[in-house]
Amino acid sequence: MDLNTKYLNEIANQIILVASLLGGFSIAIVANLLTDKTENKITNRIFKTTTMAAGCFLVSVFAMTKIVMITTTGYPNKISPVTLELSNQIGSITFLLGIIFLCIVIGLSGWTKSKKIGLFTTITGIVTFLLILLTLIDIQINY
Repeated sequence: MDLNTKYLNEIANQIILVASLLGGFSIAIVANLLTDKTENKITNRIFKTTTMAAGCFLVSVFAMTKIVMITTTGYPNKISPVTLELSNQIGSITFLLGIIFLCIVIGLSGWTKSKKIGLFTTITGIVTFLLILLTLIDIQINY
């Protein structure tokens, strides 16, 4: 895939911003769960899933930072297409995985309260993920 480096630089900056915010949010949840004395299956799954989300967003931030560094005017070395593509793929995949993990956390969160709330949050997590996927699809209609 041959992407314009200026465009890729702008996109990477946006992903850095969003991934940083979502990663910070995930880390805050992990820290909160660490201090919680509740020990049950659902809480442990939320803890593990949120930790995975935080890790994915962190990797995404660093991969996209690499892209910003090498696509900024004045970068002293020749841009390696392999490095650019690898950073782009790693950053994009881990960003999407982080979103998936956060949607799972949304789905699991209600089960700590009740079955009714659990069903509500599960549906909310699924709908959230599907709507995010819908926004990522490039729909082209030719008339």
